[in-house]
Amino acid sequence: MRILALDGALARASAAVWTEGRVAAAAQADGARGQAVALPPMAARVLREAGLAAPELDAVAAVVGPGGFTGLRAALALAQGLALGAGCPAFGVTTGEALLAALPPASRAGRPAWSVTDTRRGHLLLESFAPDAETPEGPPRPFDLAALSPPPEGLVLVGDMAPLVAAALRERGAAPWLSDSLLPEAGAVAALVARRLASGLPLRPALPLYVEPPAVRGPHD
Repeated sequence: MRILALDGALARASAAVWTEGRVAAAAQADGARGQAVALPPMAARVLREAGLAAPELDAVAAVVGPGGFTGLRAALALAQGLALGAGCPAFGVTTGEALLAALPPASRAGRPAWSVTDTRRGHLLLESFAPDAETPEGPPRPFDLAALSPPPEGLVLVGDMAPLVAAALRERGAAPWLSDSLLPEAGAVAALVARRLASGLPLRPALPLYVEPPAVRGPHD
């Protein structure tokens, strides 16, 4: 299985190639902007390092959100274009799924998880995962720190807003575990998609997952 994975959902651009049962090449660049510029040469680089050409791919994968509009669209447009050229499917994973996929399995054993991310538009978004689950319990939803529900026992926090949420919960006497998975990694995305394909599990298409419509200004705004 030869998979190219891409991500630009949060403050990082990353690309990775999965082949022969492992991540054969990976690259990333941190930064809140610039994913649209960084991702195409990054994808070309990891394909070259893995010894593959785009037409040899079996699938392309990308993080579909929640996240920043520009970074998501950059990764998804590139994924869809490469998949079309290669004649292969383009699959998507949510930001929370990508973040949890980067954790060692032992850190999730029997524990629920929250993926908490910043939309950069004044909102925080929550993806909730049941213990050991790889898929969220429902769609992402906005939340307010002041009105956040008491966390379940043994909660694992991932995402770029995890440190802030962990601090707020600890002030209320909770004891969540703050992971170091704060930004998605394309290598974890590639491994997750490869595992799902090998197991015959359903995969979502590489289409953006928006919790609220993109901010677009009209000519008279």
